[in-house]
Formats: sequence, structure tokens, C-alpha cells
Amino acid sequence: MANLLSKARLATATIAMLLASSCGGSAQHATARHDFAIGWSIYAGWMPWPYAQKAGIVKKWADKYGIKIDFTQVNDYVESVNQFNAGKLDGVTVTNMDALTIPAAGGKDTSAIILGDYSNGNDGIVLKNAASLADIKGRTVYLVELSVSHYLLARGLSTVGLQLSDVKTVNTSDADIVGAFANPAATAAVTWNPQLTELAKMPGAKLVFDSKQVPAEILDLLAVDTATLKANPNLGKALTGIWYETIGLMQQKDAAGAAARAEMARMAGTTPQAFDAQLATTHLYSTPQDAVSALTSPTLGSTMTKVRDFSFSKGLFGPGAKSADAVGIGLPGGKTLGDAANVKLRFDPSFMQQAAAGKL
Repeated sequence: MANLLSKARLATATIAMLLASSCGGSAQHATARHDFAIGWSIYAGWMPWPYAQKAGIVKKWADKYGIKIDFTQVNDYVESVNQFNAGKLDGVTVTNMDALTIPAAGGKDTSAIILGDYSNGNDGIVLKNAASLADIKGRTVYLVELSVSHYLLARGLSTVGLQLSDVKTVNTSDADIVGAFANPAATAAVTWNPQLTELAKMPGAKLVFDSKQVPAEILDLLAVDTATLKANPNLGKALTGIWYETIGLMQQKDAAGAAARAEMARMAGTTPQAFDAQLATTHLYSTPQDAVSALTSPTLGSTMTKVRDFSFSKGLFGPGAKSADAVGIGLPGGKTLGDAANVKLRFDPSFMQQAAAGKL
């Protein structure tokens, strides 16, 4: 069941999907509503959401604001983002890269309202019979192409003076990568946990680069349809209250905290020990103050510049994009990265700021 704890964080925004999604995913005339659906998929940093629903925390906060929120599990991560893109979900758990390359690039105005964590060792590059990452030159690299693994490979290569053209990549699903790397002929791979741990255990294997070396670049978010959020600000307030109450509980160093984490592990199909190991390589922003500080830092702009430049270079903005500026990214403080007339991804810290001020 270990594979259930992996998050297939793919940027599979193909041209065909972009063309289809640009026609109708955005709720441009949203109105005040009572019922809302949020999609989630299994990943250590996102398990607080389904736990909160089971524990009654979701109902508590939804009742406070006179609404109803249903957290819906979607077994395939990419499908959850596609459902959000198509308007079937009001919000979704998603990475910064995928929020940009799927809904935003597809024309859906999307707001990231909660910064939950960043990968702090959950993603990495493994080589066999190698001393360092520099030994990857000329090798065939197994990875999920056009995913955060591909992005991490590019970032890693840049630190040793190499480029993507210095290696050959083979598209390999997260479900197949452990088996592929077990082949003696396979000597290089990029993946995320729990597969990363399994690869590093193989004979002659060495973890030569991981996401700790590019901190706060692979971000895990809760994103909501912007128009829906504007028409229903209580949705943002309730979601933020749910998140920080649950995060506070799971981080308690007592029986209640251990029980919460154990239940999250069970819901993820794994053991408490394995779940805690995943949390150890996941940097949780444990308080709204920490998350607001990270989101309002100049670092976010530089991170998103790297992400959007990589995404554009791989054609993930679609055939009509002429430059990396094609999709505007709204940053806190009124700043815009890219086309200010086409802002489709917004980092909105306002609800976390309310949480930090005790005003939810």
C-alpha cells in the first residue's frame, strides 16, 4: 500500500487538454452559494483535509459561516486538478507548478489561498555507481516527464554546470519507476517519496540531489476558483480555519496528536511510522504567520520565475504562448509576474493573514 502515499505531481497539461479546458473551466459569473466541493488526493502534506472532515472540524467551521463543504477524494492527482479545471470542484490540493500549468494556463482564474508546505527532501535524484550528481552526464534518466521531477532534474543539473540536453530522459510512471530502476541497466532516476526511499536502498544507489537543496520551490497549496471565492469569501475563511485547527492538532506532542497522525496514516493506506517519515521530509508551515511570511517574501517571485520559465520551455503554456510572460501570476503586494492583463494564478495571503490576526 506504500504507493498510495505518493502524489503524482504531474504537469501533464498537454496542448489538447489546454485547448479543451480553455473553453469552460472558469466560473466567470459566480454567485453566492451554500454548498462547495474541494478535491484532494493522497499525499502526506494533504492528509489533514480528509482527517478534518472525519473528525468534525470541517463541519464546525462550515457551520460557523453558514455553508457546507465536502472534501472529495480523487484517486488520481492529475484527474483532481482536471476536475477543478473543468469546474466540477470549487477547490483542489495542488502544487505551484501544476496550478500554473493546468488551470491557469488553461484560462481558469485560480487563487492559492493556503500555503501548506514545501518538499524538503521528498523529491530527489538517485544514481548508481556514482560519486556525485556530475556523474549523470550522458546517462539515461527515468522520471515522470513534465512533472516536478523533470523540474528538479533541471534545477539539479544547473548546479553542476549541465543542461537537460546533457542527459536523455525516459518517461516512466510513478507506479513503474521502482521496477524500472531495479534493472541493472538503469543508472539514473528522479522521483518522490515513497518511491525515492526505495530507489536509494538499491545496490550501488546513491541519493545525489534532493529538494532540500532547492528549498521552498516545490510548494503544496490549496487553490480555489477565484470568482467563486470572491462571491463567497466565507468559503476562504472556513477553509483556513479548518486547516490551522487541524495542523495544530496533528503537531501536538501528546496522545491526541499521535492519534490524529495515526488516523491520517490509516486514511493514506500506510503505517504511522511511514507517515511520520514522510512528514520529516515535508516542511509544514505550521502557523499562519509562517505561511504569510513565506508567501509575502521576495523568494516567491524568484521561485515562480524559475517554475514558469521551465514550464514555458516545455510547451506547457500551450501553442498560443509566445513567451514565459503569457500567463500572468499575481503576487502578494499587488505585484505581477508576466502579463498583467492575463493574470490567471493569484497567490492570495489574505485569509491566512486573518488567521494570523485571530480574525476568522
